[in-house]
Amino acid sequence: MKQRVLIVDDERPLVEALNLKLTHEGYDVKSVYSGSDAIEALKKEYFDLILLDLMMPQQDGFTILNIIKQMNLATPVIVSSNLGQEEDIARAKSLGAVEYFVKSDINLSGIVEKIKSFLTH
Repeated sequence: MKQRVLIVDDERPLVEALNLKLTHEGYDVKSVYSGSDAIEALKKEYFDLILLDLMMPQQDGFTILNIIKQMNLATPVIVSSNLGQEEDIARAKSLGAVEYFVKSDINLSGIVEKIKSFLTH
């Protein structure tokens, strides 16, 4: 069975590119563009990994991390954000993020490699 990845990000071009790359790598990918859609998906479906942006309209990634914690989901969350401040990284990790990277510091292939290496361990 294919491993399932949930991408939660409001940057549509990035999401579409990641979706294509991850699908090509053999993953089953679901993309949502808001926090509320992410919560709905998590209530209905199982995912092996969540790729989560922090800055989104309505509910930000910190809120989503809190909700995931409240739902007692053990799904690993990798945060991809434009926020590079130490306090943002520390806050995300304290809320359960297993990995954090700043979007401007990594290319598409790097993101895919991080996801692959996490899912193969």
